[in-house]
Amino acid sequence: MTEGLAAREAANDAFIERNLRRNFTGHFIHGMLGLTGFRLMYAPTLIPSYIHLLTGSAAMVGLGQALLQLGAVLSPIVGASRIEHRARVLPYAIRVGSLMRLQVLGLALAGWFLNGPVLTGVTLALFFLLGIFTGTQRVAFQMLMAKVIPIARRGRLQGYRNLAGGAIAAALSYWAGAFLIERNVLGNGYATTFFVTFVLTSMGLAVLRVMMVEPDPVQLRAATPFRERLRDLPALLADRDYRWFIVAQALTIAGRVAAPFYVLVAAERMGMDGRTIGLLSFAFLGADTLSNLLWGQMGDRLGFRIAFVCSVVLWIAGITLLLVATDAWGIVASFCALGAASSGYMMSATTMVLEFGARQDTTMRLALSTTVEGVIAAAGPLIGGVVVELLGARALMGVALGFLVAALLVLLLRVREPRRRVRAVLGDDLGSGED
Repeated sequence: MTEGLAAREAANDAFIERNLRRNFTGHFIHGMLGLTGFRLMYAPTLIPSYIHLLTGSAAMVGLGQALLQLGAVLSPIVGASRIEHRARVLPYAIRVGSLMRLQVLGLALAGWFLNGPVLTGVTLALFFLLGIFTGTQRVAFQMLMAKVIPIARRGRLQGYRNLAGGAIAAALSYWAGAFLIERNVLGNGYATTFFVTFVLTSMGLAVLRVMMVEPDPVQLRAATPFRERLRDLPALLADRDYRWFIVAQALTIAGRVAAPFYVLVAAERMGMDGRTIGLLSFAFLGADTLSNLLWGQMGDRLGFRIAFVCSVVLWIAGITLLLVATDAWGIVASFCALGAASSGYMMSATTMVLEFGARQDTTMRLALSTTVEGVIAAAGPLIGGVVVELLGARALMGVALGFLVAALLVLLLRVREPRRRVRAVLGDDLGSGED
């Protein structure tokens, strides 16, 4: 049995190496176009300002962001339970990705053809559905990357991909704010921006479908009923480092509670017209873009724990600067720091989780991490909106700083780099945390 497993491992490695150029290129183009579209949409300026325009309420801004995240609470685990026993993940990923993009098209159509309370209600409902398919898609596409891209090249792929996609997104974000939104193109500049997102991300999905060559898994988990699979989740937390990684991730996401309201703090000094939205989006996405090569190289060479640590430090610095800045340039600089920190967190957290534990549990680890993130990300903006209504956006920034400092301490004191820790041999207890 051991010899058979070794032979399958060797055959899998040979398949990956033989098709690496094609798969690397496919993932790069898909990711570049996907990031161009979704970062244009998800920068902490477009959706918050759109909801604020529709409702005039900070609490509703929080509700919109909460619904966007609420859909991602259970969908990752449901999706993982439907993926992990499949020999091929790509067809399922394409279906889920297509459904996700249809919600973005729905946002565009609603903005063009609806108005008043009906537009607000449909928009919020589409945010919830978008969250459902986003949570499932994230697990599926990370699993695809884990199957075809070696660990030592994942940071490089994401760095190049994010650099290209982020550069285009940064330019498009300024154009979208200064032209599409400011001039209200096609009657609703926000809806037109959503449509641009739909087109770009759909193109990326089509390229991946054509280019990617997927291997059969070395070991395939037997299909398990969803309720039974849920009972297996606590066993994943027996690994001490993964357990504390989840805690650090949760605290970091709690710190992100303030993200939808960065633009409200900035508006105190800069206003909130289309040109300002475009400038701040450009600063956020531009820094996100330029920092990606650094995060990717750092993760490949030193491990993604140090990238996670550095991104949290930069996040703390960005919020602090946002609070103390006295002019527009200080605000722009804070958005640069926040953009770079966001990209560092996304790359390090989503890549680092692939390196804990057994390969056959990768899908469920991704799902568990995504679900924990979704629970906090769903509750955070809703609570944040209430805090902003009662105490103001600056008070919420202070709360976010507290969570981020706690996350930094957990990372430094409790989480070891999974690539360098001594692997437990057969029969050892991964939960002991001993070297």
